[in-house]
Amino acid sequence: MNRNNKRRPGASAADLSGLPVAKNEEYIADIVGLGHDGEGVGRVNGFTLFIQGALPGEKVRAKVLKVKKQYGYAKLLEIIEASPDRIDAPCPIYKQCGGCQLQHLSYDAQLRWKRRLVIDNLERIGKLRVADAGAELRVGAEAVAGVGVGAGSGGARDAGIVVHPTLGMSDPWRYRNKAQVPIGLAAGEEGGLIGGFYAQGSHRIIDMEACLIQHENNDAVVAAVKRIAGELGIRPYNEGTGKGLLRHVIARYGFNTGEIMVVLVTNGRDIPRRDELVGLIREAIPDVRSICQNVNRQQTNVIFGDETRVLWGSEVIYDTIGDVRFAISARSFYQVNPVQTEVLYRKALDYAGLSGEETVIDAYCGIGTISLFLAQKAREVYGVEIVPEAIEDAKRNALVNEIRNVRFEVGGAEVVIPEWKRQGIAPDVIVVDPPRKGCDAALLETILAMRPERVVYVSCNPSTLARDLRVLEDGGYRTVEVQPVDMFPHTVHVESVVRMHRKS
Repeated sequence: MNRNNKRRPGASAADLSGLPVAKNEEYIADIVGLGHDGEGVGRVNGFTLFIQGALPGEKVRAKVLKVKKQYGYAKLLEIIEASPDRIDAPCPIYKQCGGCQLQHLSYDAQLRWKRRLVIDNLERIGKLRVADAGAELRVGAEAVAGVGVGAGSGGARDAGIVVHPTLGMSDPWRYRNKAQVPIGLAAGEEGGLIGGFYAQGSHRIIDMEACLIQHENNDAVVAAVKRIAGELGIRPYNEGTGKGLLRHVIARYGFNTGEIMVVLVTNGRDIPRRDELVGLIREAIPDVRSICQNVNRQQTNVIFGDETRVLWGSEVIYDTIGDVRFAISARSFYQVNPVQTEVLYRKALDYAGLSGEETVIDAYCGIGTISLFLAQKAREVYGVEIVPEAIEDAKRNALVNEIRNVRFEVGGAEVVIPEWKRQGIAPDVIVVDPPRKGCDAALLETILAMRPERVVYVSCNPSTLARDLRVLEDGGYRTVEVQPVDMFPHTVHVESVVRMHRKS
C-alpha cells in the first residue's frame, strides 16, 4: 500500500499527482467525524477522504475511488479498530438501499451526532455562540454532558444559545406512516414487478419485502399492489424509454385511526382491468378506505402529476395528532412520523409562549397542522401556504375540529403577510416551518418589519436554519434555545425547534 505520498510544492489545481493519495490505491485512514450524508470523514496524511460506512474513532483500510484537489471518496475495505458505538444493522438490504444511512451507529450515538450537527451549523454558518458547545463530545465518545441553563434565564443570554439534547424515540423503528415506492421490472422475470427504494446515488430499484422504518401496513400495501398488478399484466414505467404504466405506489396509514390510502401513480389515465385491480386491492387490504390514481405523463423524477382522481372510496383518510384530527388527501403534506410530530409541535407551542390573547401568523402552514395546535392557545391564528390544495385541506381540518379562530389564505408568505400588515394585523408571534431551502429572503425582511415579540422557527435543515437565524439576529432578534427532535431515526435528517425573542 502507498501511504507516504507527498504533495509537490506549487502543484496546480488540475495536477492531482502531488496529492498524498491516488485513485485505486489503498490506505489506512483515521476517521475523525461524520459528514452530512452519514459517511465517515477520514484523514490520510492530512488529506480528507469520505468513506461510507466508517464511524468516528475508527481506523480503517479503504480504497480511493475518486480524488479532487481538497478531498476524495473511498470504499471501506476493512475495519481495523472499531468504534464502541458500531452495531450490526438489522436491515438485510441496508448496504444496498439508500433509504437509511445510520443503522450501523447505535441510537444513542445517532442522537448525540444530530445535536452536534445542529451546533456545528449554528457556529460555522450562523456565526452564533452556543452555550456549552464543547460539552457535546464527538460521536463515539462519552454521552453528552447535561446543559444546566434554564430556557429563558439570564444565564442563557450571557452564555450563548442553549442547544438541548436531541429528543429521540423509545422505539425508533416502524415509525413512517407513508411509503413512496418506485415500481420496476424484475430482471429475467417476465411480468414480475419489483418495488423498493433506490440504491444510494442511483435510480436502480432495490426490491424489498419489508422496510424496518415503515409501518408494517405500508409493507403489506406495496407487496399486495406489486403482486396484483403483476398478475393483471400491468407494466411498470421505464424511465429510459418513457413507456409502461405504473410509476409509483404510495401507501398512507393513519396511526391512530387505522385507515389506509393507496395511491397509484401512472404514466397515463387509462388503467387496464381497472375495476378488477381495485377489487383485488380491496380484498387484499381490508382496512383500505381510499384508492386513488395520480396521472404523471412527464419524463421527470417528480413523483406526482397534476391530476388526481378517486378510483374507490373516500378522497381522504383521517389521523390525529394530540387532540387534533386531520384529513389527509393523496398529495397532502403530512409529517411521516406521527409520534415525533406531536413532540415537535408541542415544543413549538411551548416556545410560542401563548396565554390566549396573542395573534399568531403561521407561515408555510401546509394543511394547518401547527396552526390548529396554536389555535387552541391563541386568540387568533393566520396561516398562509402557496399550495392551493394544502389550504383546502387546512380549511377542512379547521371545520373537522370546529376550530373557528383560524384563517387560511393561499399565496407566498412574503406576499400575503405584508398584505395582512397593511390590513392592520399585528402578530405577537410568527411561526415558520419552511422547506429544506429555508425561508424566502423577502419573508425574513417581512418578519423584521412586523417585529413580533417572538419567532418560532421549525427547521428540517440545520444549514439553512443557521443562515436564516443569522439574518434575524442581525435584524434585532436573539436566539434563546434550540431543541433538536429526531423525526427520522437511522437517517441523517434532524428537525429543530428554535425560540427567538425580539431584543428590547
